[in-house]
Amino acid sequence: MLLRPARPGDELAVAGVHVRSWQTAYRGLLPDAYLDGLRADDRARRYTFALTDPAHPQTIVAEVRDAILGFATTAPSPDVPDAGELAALHVDPAAWRRGIGTALIAAARARLLDRGFGAAVLWLLVGNERAARFYAADGWLVEPSRRTAEVWGVRVDEVLYRRAVP
Repeated sequence: MLLRPARPGDELAVAGVHVRSWQTAYRGLLPDAYLDGLRADDRARRYTFALTDPAHPQTIVAEVRDAILGFATTAPSPDVPDAGELAALHVDPAAWRRGIGTALIAAARARLLDRGFGAAVLWLLVGNERAARFYAADGWLVEPSRRTAEVWGVRVDEVLYRRAVP
């Protein structure tokens, strides 16, 4: 497995992972019609992998045999002062339980540490128990903060997680 920064040209592959991950992980948490209507082409247009400014989101991809099978996006947290945020971590469902998510989350924490953050946060969709177990195993703790946010045009309830970066 190769972990590397996302670069221009990766947009459609990353978007495909993103959409397939949502369609599998969020089934039963979001409306089926909404999930079935997600398209990688629509999502790919929103990525900006050419930006290298650390104030903007940065994405790491996991590549196996020249195929992108997962990604993690980090950024300064817009909600928690002095914290970095794991803004996204998705693995293609066909590649779950192969260590890709574990490798990506470690790389994301290392990136946040390199950027000078001592703490990291993430927002998790309420009810996403599979991801909650994954993050708990990596040392993330639930915070009392909750929010309702609009993500990809749908309103979701989320809970905040936090952990030290190292």
